[in-house]
Amino acid sequence: AADYLTMCSARPLWAAPTSYGGTMIDSGSGLGGLPAGTAAHRAAAPDAIRCAILTISDTRMEDTDTSGGVIRDMLRLTGHKVADYQIVPDDPALIQRMLSEWIANAEIQAILTNGGTGISARDTTYDTIAALLEKRIDGFGELFRMLSWQEIGAAAMLSRAVAGVAGNTLIVAMPGSTNAVRL
Repeated sequence: AADYLTMCSARPLWAAPTSYGGTMIDSGSGLGGLPAGTAAHRAAAPDAIRCAILTISDTRMEDTDTSGGVIRDMLRLTGHKVADYQIVPDDPALIQRMLSEWIANAEIQAILTNGGTGISARDTTYDTIAALLEKRIDGFGELFRMLSWQEIGAAAMLSRAVAGVAGNTLIVAMPGSTNAVRL
């Protein structure tokens, strides 16, 4: 998830790869090792973005929400702003209401959610968020499951992590475990 914030921000959230195919930017640019198009996009992006965090859980409270805490810490450590943080039960109407409010808020450029992406009857996050997305970023879920496979094996197939854009807002939905949000 943190890697996808780089789409909206020039501040890298991970170490840049050292080589890609295609035209490269010289290392004096501060964006060494990146293709020219990627470097140009990052150079034009803001250094920090304002994010909202939504933990979706029937059992978590702020003091027990370790995954939401990890997301907040990672955002702050990388210079991004946490505009809002909420916890809602896994209820489609409540999730949609909160997300719609944030999507309408021009001050929030990204929403990071955690929880409710599994396949149990109560896991409605994926369905609720997918209905709001105007453009899906399918590569996020694919990459997420690939990285998860390396850590947890075949259980990674059960994750319905998803990302996309609604209005002008990036939405990233991750499972609720701390290991998942660290990916």
